[in-house]
Amino acid sequence: MNGDPLLTLMIFIPLLGMAVVLALPSRAHDLIRWTATAFSAPPLLLAVALLVRFQPKVEGFQFVQRAPWIEAFNIEYFVGTDGISITMVVLTALLCFLCMIASFGIEKGVKGYYALFLLLETGMLGVFCALDFFLFFVFWELMLLPMYFLIGIWGGPRREYAAIKFFLYTLLGSVLILVTILYLYFASDPHSFDMTRLSQTAHVPMNVQLVLWTALFIGFAIKIPAFPFHTWLPDAHVEAPTAVSVILAGVLLKMGTYGILRVNYGILPAATLAPAWHGKSLAFWLLAALGTFNIVYGAVCAMAQADMKKLVAYSSISHMGYVMLGMAAFTPQGINGAVLQMFNHGTVTAMLFLLVGVIYDRAHHREIAGFGGLASIMPVYTGVTGLAFFAAMGLPGLSAFISEALVLLGAWQAYPALTVVGASAVILTAGYLLWTLQRMFLGPPNEKYLSLPEINARELFTLVPLGAIVIFLGIYPTPILDLQSPALVRLNGQVQEAARAAGDRVADAR
Repeated sequence: MNGDPLLTLMIFIPLLGMAVVLALPSRAHDLIRWTATAFSAPPLLLAVALLVRFQPKVEGFQFVQRAPWIEAFNIEYFVGTDGISITMVVLTALLCFLCMIASFGIEKGVKGYYALFLLLETGMLGVFCALDFFLFFVFWELMLLPMYFLIGIWGGPRREYAAIKFFLYTLLGSVLILVTILYLYFASDPHSFDMTRLSQTAHVPMNVQLVLWTALFIGFAIKIPAFPFHTWLPDAHVEAPTAVSVILAGVLLKMGTYGILRVNYGILPAATLAPAWHGKSLAFWLLAALGTFNIVYGAVCAMAQADMKKLVAYSSISHMGYVMLGMAAFTPQGINGAVLQMFNHGTVTAMLFLLVGVIYDRAHHREIAGFGGLASIMPVYTGVTGLAFFAAMGLPGLSAFISEALVLLGAWQAYPALTVVGASAVILTAGYLLWTLQRMFLGPPNEKYLSLPEINARELFTLVPLGAIVIFLGIYPTPILDLQSPALVRLNGQVQEAARAAGDRVADAR
């Protein structure tokens, strides 16, 4: 096996941890918890090393490792990272480590829970690192089973329904992705799953490319989730344990937008820019329209929720709309804002779900109207929740403001009318979050909850790093923009060049 082993270690150390956890006595709950946490720490430390060693201006992928896997079909173990994926790798490693600690309250089936969580971490890291399309699909599917069981066994009263719905929706997307993978493999010369070369080696007519692009888009849109494929998400979030909700919103949703960037844009660039109306491609119009609809629809639905967790779930649908709108703009500001929003939304929504878990552990319900006056009972918890709420609103000085502002700046150049509609949803976001803050934390305290204990040190340990990132990137986003910008500029150039080449071929044929 040639290359740098850093990414391979990150991917497979949690898998080794799963094997160790399964070998431990089932009743040794504390030993299982600490062992699983110990095996989720090395990927985070390696992610820090990745950041230190990463060179944004170097063209192509870094930390590449590849080796023959199934030689008869030219399938390789091929991993690497660039400016598009590095932030997602770091976010995944960070959230998985924090979720291990946030899960210490799990008492049912502790061994199975932590073993599945470690398997899930391997699958998620693998998706963001895989550069062989077959390997990408293996890791994509590897996430499905642990998430299904984590919701279906450790979830709430309607856990079976939520788990089956999640499984069926995701499986539908996987089938569409698999069919596209097989077509591209047989259309390439020589047959290959190499994602870095498929755009040059796969000879596909434009009309077929558009069909493949649409199939891939639906597969990834289910994960985002984009309307109308979003209905699995609120059910999954409401029924899932707190840490699983964090991973769902913080990492899994980003796999949809990452897949569009890496696969749709990277492998089918000509179809991405196929002209349709007013000089914009059908793909971009679709992304822009759905993104804007997601922003408004998610915010309106969130405003109608009585359950705090469901409110945060719908807010995730709304905020992922900004990512889609920025990707559709495909301007320097828009695409940078979209990828930055993927990271920022991961940290902010992780805080929100962790905070929902804190109050649920104490009150055993999440009904917003059932609280009141928590600020005088749990002042520290109130302060941290206020920070997370203001970050979700996109308040200046906090991270989401930068990414959403960049998206709107970039989208204005391409879709001014849609940008105005998307920007207006900021009022809706502030409305449902401030209304929730007022009902839960202000006013006279509910006598039923006068003895609620304050947030504890373990819970704060999971929230403080995320809060620090939110504040730091809100004040100084340059480090993360410097990481991703060169790779996004190169992607833009590759897509534009492929579109020009496709146009030249059409003109020659005429």
